[in-house]
Amino acid sequence: MKLLLVLLFGVIYLQAQQTNDQHYISRVWVSDLGNGSYKNPVLHADYSDPDVCRVGEDFYMTASSFDAIPGLPILHSKDLVNWQLIGHALKRQPPYEHFEKTQHGNGVWAPAIRYHNNEFYLYYPDPDFGIYLTKAKDPKGPWSAPVLVEGGKGLIDPCPLWDDDGKVYLVHAFAGSRAGIKSIIVVKELNKEGTKVVTEGKLVYDGHELDPTIEGPKFYKRNGYYYIFAPAGGVSTGWQLALRSTSVYGPYERRVVMEQGKTIINGPHQGAWVTIENGEDWFLHFQDKDAYGRVVHLQPMKWINDWPVIGVDTDGDGKGEPVITYKKPNVGKTYPIQTPPETDEFNSLNLGLQWQWQANPKAIWSFTNPNNGTLRLYSQLVPPHAENLWDVPNLLLQKFPAEEFIVTTKLSFHPNTKLENEEAGLIVLGQNYAALTIRSSKDGLQLLYNTCKEANNGAAEVETVIASPKGNTIYFRTEVIKGALCKFSYSFDGNKFLDVSDPLNAKPGRWVGAKVGIFCTRPSQTNDSGYVDFDWFRVEPLPGNKK
Repeated sequence: MKLLLVLLFGVIYLQAQQTNDQHYISRVWVSDLGNGSYKNPVLHADYSDPDVCRVGEDFYMTASSFDAIPGLPILHSKDLVNWQLIGHALKRQPPYEHFEKTQHGNGVWAPAIRYHNNEFYLYYPDPDFGIYLTKAKDPKGPWSAPVLVEGGKGLIDPCPLWDDDGKVYLVHAFAGSRAGIKSIIVVKELNKEGTKVVTEGKLVYDGHELDPTIEGPKFYKRNGYYYIFAPAGGVSTGWQLALRSTSVYGPYERRVVMEQGKTIINGPHQGAWVTIENGEDWFLHFQDKDAYGRVVHLQPMKWINDWPVIGVDTDGDGKGEPVITYKKPNVGKTYPIQTPPETDEFNSLNLGLQWQWQANPKAIWSFTNPNNGTLRLYSQLVPPHAENLWDVPNLLLQKFPAEEFIVTTKLSFHPNTKLENEEAGLIVLGQNYAALTIRSSKDGLQLLYNTCKEANNGAAEVETVIASPKGNTIYFRTEVIKGALCKFSYSFDGNKFLDVSDPLNAKPGRWVGAKVGIFCTRPSQTNDSGYVDFDWFRVEPLPGNKK
C-alpha cells in the first residue's frame, strides 16, 4: 500500500509539473491585463522578425534564432496575446560542423511559417549559405531535415505564396554584407512542392530612393491584389510599408501603413498580418529595445480601399501608429493567461524550452537528473581560439524576459581535484559581459567576478577574486533594472546576499538582446572533467514590483 501511494504521488506530481509547464505565467511580464485588454509588447523578449500563421482557432509564430540552438522557436496562441513556447523546428543547424563553433549574428535570419496541404512549411534564410525549408505535420515536431531551396550568399527574409492557379512563388530580400546590394525585393517561382527555386525571378521593388534598407518581405494575396508587407528605413528608425499589384511581378504601388509617429515605439519593424476567424485583422511586429532585444507587439489592422492601415490612424492620413494598450482580439472566448517559460526547477528529464546553447550542442555538455532535481553541466574545454567567453559554445542561455527582474540560481561545484581552474557560474552575455563564478585552484575554491568590455572584439576578461568559499554550494544572483543595469550578488546560505560593487551596463549581442544563463568551463584537456549541479534557476520580480 505504501509503495502504491508513492507511485500515485509521483504520477500526480509529474502531471502537475506538465500542467505548470503548459500554462506557465511569468512573474515579471504579462501582456494580458485580465480585463479584456492587453498591453504591448505581448512578448517582452527577443523574438525578432516574427511571422505567424493561423490554423483554425490556433495561431503559430516563429522568429529569428541566429546561431542559438535549438533554433526556430515555435510559439502557440489562441488569442494572439497569450503565447506558449511549444518547441523548436531546428535541433541542430546545418552545415553542422560550421555551427559547432559560435557564429554570432549568423545562422537563422527572418523565417516565414505557413500552413499548406495539412503541413507546416517553415522557410528560413542563412545569409552565408542560402534559403532552407523544413516541414512538419505537427507544429511541436518532428520537423524534417532542412532542404536547401536556393543556395547563395545574401539571400534573406524569404516568404512563400501559393497562388490560385497552383503556382508557388517566393519573395525575398538581400543582405548587402554578403550580396553586395540591398534595399531591393525580388520574386521567384518555386516548383509545385515548394522545395526548389525554378526561375531567376524578377526584381519587383527598388527601395533606394524612398525606402532604404527595405527588407523582411511577407507575401499575401487579397481581393485580386498581391501584397508585399515590408519594413524600411532601418530597424530602430524605420516604418512599415505595403506594396500592392494586380500582377505577381508588378508593377507595385507603394504606401507607408504604419510609423512611429508620436508614440514611443521606435521602428516599428518587421512583422506579419493575420486574420482571425471573425474577420478581424491583426499585425504582429517587433520593436528594437537595445539590450532587451527585439520585442513583439500586436497591432490592430483594418483595410481601407484595399490598403492596410496598421495601428491607430488618429489623423486619417492612412498611416497608423502603434498602440500601447488595446482591446484583445475577439476570438469568441477567454483563454488562460500564459507566457513562455523562464524559471526552471530542473525537475524534468528535459530542459525548459527557454534554454539555448551558443552552438550545436554535444550530449556530454549536460545531464538532466530529475531524481535529484538538478541540471549537471560538465566542464568543457574553452576553444583555443576563444579570447573570452563570447566565443565559448557551451553557454546555456535564455532571453531577458522584461525590463526589470531578478535571476537567482543555486549550484554545487564539483571540480576534478587533479585539474586547476575549472569554473562555473552565472553570466549576463552581450557584446560585453559579467559573470559570477566559482573556480578551482591549487589553494582551494575561489569566488570571482569576471567582466569583459567589448567582448565581441576579443578584449581580455578582467578577474576580481572576491572570497574563498568554505563549501562548494553557493547562490548567485543578478538584479536587472530599467536601462539593463545588472547588479550581481552572492550568498552562502541563500538568505543574506552580498553585493558585487561593479554593476554591468548590459549591451545587446550581434542582432540579439543580452542573455542570462549558466556555464561550466575548463582551460585544459583531461580524461575526466569536473561538473556543477544547478538545483534551480529562478526568474522573479524586483521587490515591490508587479508583473
